[in-house]
Amino acid sequence: MADVIGSLRRDPLTIAIFVTLVATVTISGAWMFEWFGYTPCELCLQQRYAYYLGAPLAAIAAGAFAVKSARPGAIIIALAAVMFFANAIFGGWHAGVEWGFWAGPKGCSGAFTKALDASDFMRQLETTKLVRCDEVAIRILGLSLAGWNAIISFTLFVLAGLGARLALARRRA
Repeated sequence: MADVIGSLRRDPLTIAIFVTLVATVTISGAWMFEWFGYTPCELCLQQRYAYYLGAPLAAIAAGAFAVKSARPGAIIIALAAVMFFANAIFGGWHAGVEWGFWAGPKGCSGAFTKALDASDFMRQLETTKLVRCDEVAIRILGLSLAGWNAIISFTLFVLAGLGARLALARRRA
């Protein structure tokens, strides 16, 4: 374990592989929760985009680092870092919506309006999202999945950014 941590501090290839693996395991975990019946809200689904793009970018960066293409690898892993940073902010914002710190989008949070008649009720059924963004389906160690996403995404941002910085420093050396 100490060897892996040491490699994460000095080897962009190891960092890119680690980012790829953590991102892949994270999105797989989200799919697993969905398979077990936890239906994701609209915001949860949007938070997955960073993993859908970030994991392949990190894998491509790992390939670039493996063939000693430091600059292209650094650019690619930096793109993944930016995506994970944005996702960390988005996940933190969603967690704040769940905690009631601020309002979420009207389409999946807030009060629902009472139907005036049967046709209004039918219209609402067609347009209303049933999975609310301001209600937590499950908490793990006190945090919702959006909260965990914010933490994981921020960690991946830091690691990917470190990988880009190390790759560029090596290129200059």
